[in-house]
Amino acid sequence: MGNTVYRGFYMNRYCVVFLFISLRFVYGDVSYTITEEMKRGSVVGNIAKDLGLGVAALSSRKARIDTDRNDKRYCDINLSTGDLIVTDRIDREGLCGKKATCVIKEELVLENPLELHRISIHVQDINDNAPQFSEDLISFEIRESADKGARFLLTEAHDADIGTNTVQRYNLQNNAHFTINVDSEGSGRKRSELVLVKELDREQERELKLLLTALDGGSPQRSGTAIIHVTVLDANDNAPVFSQAVYKASVPENAPLDTLIVTVSATDADAGPNGDIMYNFDHVSDEHVSLFSLDPKKGEIRVIGSIDYETETSIELRIRAKDGPGLTSYCTVIIDITDVNDNPPSVSLKSLSNAIPENVSPGTEVGIINVQDRDSENNGQVRCSIQQNAPFKLVPSIKNYYSLVTTGQLDRELVSDYNITISATDEGSPPLSSSKTVHLSVADINDNPPVFEEQSYSAYVTENNKPGSTLCSVTARDPDWRQNGTVIYSMLPGEVNGAPVSSYLSVNGDTGVIHAVRSFDYEQLRSFKVHVMARDNGSPPLSSNVSVSVFISDVNDNSPQILYPAPEGNSLMTELVPKAAHGGSLVSKVIAVDADSGQNAWLSYHIVKSTDPGLFTIGLHSGEIRTQRDISESDSMKQNLIVAVKDNGQPSLSATCSMYLLISDNLAEVPELKDISYDEKNSKLTSYLIIALVSVSTFFLTFIIIIVGVRFCRRRKPRLLFDGAVAIPSAYLPPNYADVDGTGTLRSTYNYDTYLTTGSRTSDFKFVTSYNDNTLPADQTLRKSPSDFAEVFDLSDESTEVGHFQFLYLTFVVDCDLTVV
Repeated sequence: MGNTVYRGFYMNRYCVVFLFISLRFVYGDVSYTITEEMKRGSVVGNIAKDLGLGVAALSSRKARIDTDRNDKRYCDINLSTGDLIVTDRIDREGLCGKKATCVIKEELVLENPLELHRISIHVQDINDNAPQFSEDLISFEIRESADKGARFLLTEAHDADIGTNTVQRYNLQNNAHFTINVDSEGSGRKRSELVLVKELDREQERELKLLLTALDGGSPQRSGTAIIHVTVLDANDNAPVFSQAVYKASVPENAPLDTLIVTVSATDADAGPNGDIMYNFDHVSDEHVSLFSLDPKKGEIRVIGSIDYETETSIELRIRAKDGPGLTSYCTVIIDITDVNDNPPSVSLKSLSNAIPENVSPGTEVGIINVQDRDSENNGQVRCSIQQNAPFKLVPSIKNYYSLVTTGQLDRELVSDYNITISATDEGSPPLSSSKTVHLSVADINDNPPVFEEQSYSAYVTENNKPGSTLCSVTARDPDWRQNGTVIYSMLPGEVNGAPVSSYLSVNGDTGVIHAVRSFDYEQLRSFKVHVMARDNGSPPLSSNVSVSVFISDVNDNSPQILYPAPEGNSLMTELVPKAAHGGSLVSKVIAVDADSGQNAWLSYHIVKSTDPGLFTIGLHSGEIRTQRDISESDSMKQNLIVAVKDNGQPSLSATCSMYLLISDNLAEVPELKDISYDEKNSKLTSYLIIALVSVSTFFLTFIIIIVGVRFCRRRKPRLLFDGAVAIPSAYLPPNYADVDGTGTLRSTYNYDTYLTTGSRTSDFKFVTSYNDNTLPADQTLRKSPSDFAEVFDLSDESTEVGHFQFLYLTFVVDCDLTVV
């Protein structure tokens, strides 16, 4: 076994138009020579080495062996070694018959890029067939009058081998009457004749039996035998003679049965039985016998089977004519089979990249298509096409191969699968066509970030919520597939009121549900904003953010807080009501605030209990206490009011306070209010006044010292606003309370002027008219002690502490000219 390698570039008819395509493919031809009947697994040659290919590239480039016209594949490639090995029995006689050369054509196909290498395997004949005679017994009837040198054509021995392995000579058994003569025809056939070398004598021998041996030239030599039976008769002088040595006819493939192809004719000059001729096939294969019939008397050759041009384009038949006594002659019938467009194109998928990444660039090769048509000439010319609505096209590449390439950008999110129908139509008449559907899947690439369903989200939660409660949920969609489309949610780092976002909210990474981590207080935080990130699981991951605004709604969780009068236990609030007060006069005002907002902070005022229910009324929303009627002498001097302040929340919350009123024009009229004294530990102002009094009385300090003491007193005493004895320190309001008009919070529409007079050692505190017309006038001097008021209102000792008694007064024991505005 030997092999020869030929390499070179090859260009088919497509190269002129698609030169830029063909330059991608580098390929050459490889030729090997082997003998037939090699064992399966035998190595033909190392094709990888012969083509200069690396063994590792064979697997990566999907190397494979294809056959031309879908013939049987006799060889394959060992991807691990690069050897071309025999995979099936190779019988040269079965493949090529009597052809002088027998070539198996296969193709080595490599991808990425596409390469096609033609492989020609020349199969050499071995002497594996012995010569065979068509008849084991060859009969002749020869008249005894036959002359010396008479020749009788013998049946030819057939050997399926070719060349020297076919029949080379004939041997005839030694005898006294006959010898054999062998001539070679132009076609290479050995024509054997039986030659009479000694006259026959029927009286001595009526018949002769001779052994004829046909020998081939192979090694080892093979032979075949037949028996020649000679019957000695009277003279049959003439053998049949055909009208033509070679008959030629043509028939289209798939011709109907019983179609007459040709009629052979032979004549015999003899008369009677010696001139009767019988026609028979001589050394015709079983395949041909199944296709044609020969009428033994008429010589008509007719179709009895299915003729296929693609199997054989020409058939040669050997016809024998034999007369009655046994003289024979031969002719050859050559039948040319014409092609009919009876084979539709065959579309086969040789390679397919599945799935295709969606980010491949246009022009990427994704598959290799092979188109075959077994017909010839125009009947075998094929046009291929695909539907127009797919981003793919067919590009002719090598011979009958097409590359399926992309023409545009793929997007799996728009189209994830393509069913591409490849149509092939030949140019026969009528044209035949076939199609093949190729399924292509587009592989996902992480090219889409998650997209939130909304541009921003808002969550509303009431204060005092439970930690862990659900506020809202965010949803992001990712059109990518599998892990590229799996969305994970997380909070972006940040701060809310100086604290990490994670201490306020948390988000479920799988569902996007946002939970509260803590309980919110509307009075401390009314709204805040966070950012949620949605990230996919691709590589690299893509993400997007969305803002979530959290709005905290108010809950009525704060009771009204009364600023004036101060709650019981802290101070004792007493108001003076002039006896001459008319109905509708402003007596005092309850001032309250609510830390809540909205309707939860809308306050209403109600008198729930009073000494004289019909004497005083309170403004529902202003908290102003006014007289309902004129004060009469019969009214009790001491009036106690219990005022409830309610908000408008659900449920409503409330607070109460007590208001103590004295109906009197002058405190001096109240006998119980005398000898005011102060407890030094409860009132710094009282202590300072006592110290000043003691100092002046005891040590008789000079006028300068007295002035210094007065200034010292002014610096240390608090500024008071007086409205019917209402004292409200200006810094008393809580810092987070709002001033809303008409809602019960502080109002600034009541202002009072206070004057101190000179001319006596005790300065009188005088009530003057306020800027509000409804303010009660007062002109009284306060000289009672806190204990006197406690006795009037029956207060316990615990509530009569001078430091908490907020009745306003001012006493000086020195003469000074001082005016306070």
